[in-house]
Amino acid sequence: MQITERLESGKYYHIYNRGINSENIFKENRNHEYFLSLYTKHIDPIAETLAWCLLKNHFHLLVRIKTFDEINK
Repeated sequence: MQITERLESGKYYHIYNRGINSENIFKENRNHEYFLSLYTKHIDPIAETLAWCLLKNHFHLLVRIKTFDEINK
């Protein structure tokens, strides 16, 4: 069973994920670049990124979800 929570605008979140059994999720530099291109396309429009760290087997993001006014600009 998957539990999902709604992210609230104006709130800060530490988002992280890692590979299964700590396996690498970024095996080559181009994997980092691809991740960041998708991040820019899908996350930048709705969240302000305050800090990020991409390691070989996991990543951390510190974001603030934008308000509806900020998103609609």
